[in-house]
Amino acid sequence: MTSPARVPAKAGAQDPAPSRAYRRLSVEERRTQLLDAALTLFAHRAPDDVSLDDVAEAAGVSRPLVYRYFPGGKQQLYETALRSAADELEICFAEPQSGPPTERLARVLDRYLDFVDEHDAGFSALLRGGSVAETSRATAIVDGIRREAADQILVHLGAERPGPRLAMLVRTWIAAVEAASLIWLDEGKQPPAEQLRDWLVDHLVALLTATATTDPETARAVRGLLALEHRDGPVGRLARGVLPVVSEGTHLL
Repeated sequence: MTSPARVPAKAGAQDPAPSRAYRRLSVEERRTQLLDAALTLFAHRAPDDVSLDDVAEAAGVSRPLVYRYFPGGKQQLYETALRSAADELEICFAEPQSGPPTERLARVLDRYLDFVDEHDAGFSALLRGGSVAETSRATAIVDGIRREAADQILVHLGAERPGPRLAMLVRTWIAAVEAASLIWLDEGKQPPAEQLRDWLVDHLVALLTATATTDPETARAVRGLLALEHRDGPVGRLARGVLPVVSEGTHLL
């Protein structure tokens, strides 16, 4: 790329020092730089609102250089950025299989809600769809995130090959987590993330308990979960909170 001609400095004027020393980047470094710039933009703006010029400006390079590394243009850059975000989310779901399951789930949700918080506008656009950047490949990436989340939840429930009821329960809960995340963003991130996390944990426990009454596989998963829980943990607090509510309807028993 040819540098613009310099205008000669006036006599006596001090030549300004360059703001940043130029350093030639390797192919991988340049690609990472462009991807980081795109991720930052897509995190806080809907894909339709981000142009290649925006990415070039954010990275401090020219538009042709962006095309050199991403010849598919904005679509390729978006899908690559989406894949990178998906990899980051999948790391959020990874949790050692030790300790009470609800505490493991709470840690996963903490990381997930941190991700949602940091990528608010981009997260909303990603899950709501309708973007011109949305393609079958982009949809497949998002579906892959959902499958990974479901697989991780089932591992912690001791059901890596679940039957239809338990599989549907987990997928239903994941859909509820997505919906709650979008509503949370719409409502100015209220209630606080910690309260939303606790409610989502309670939501899964309630779904498991209700399904366990008619599905033997889910009942086994719930018994295994309860065996690892502490009395003062999320399940114990939920049980003690539900009892007074249920006692109002003892005539139904």
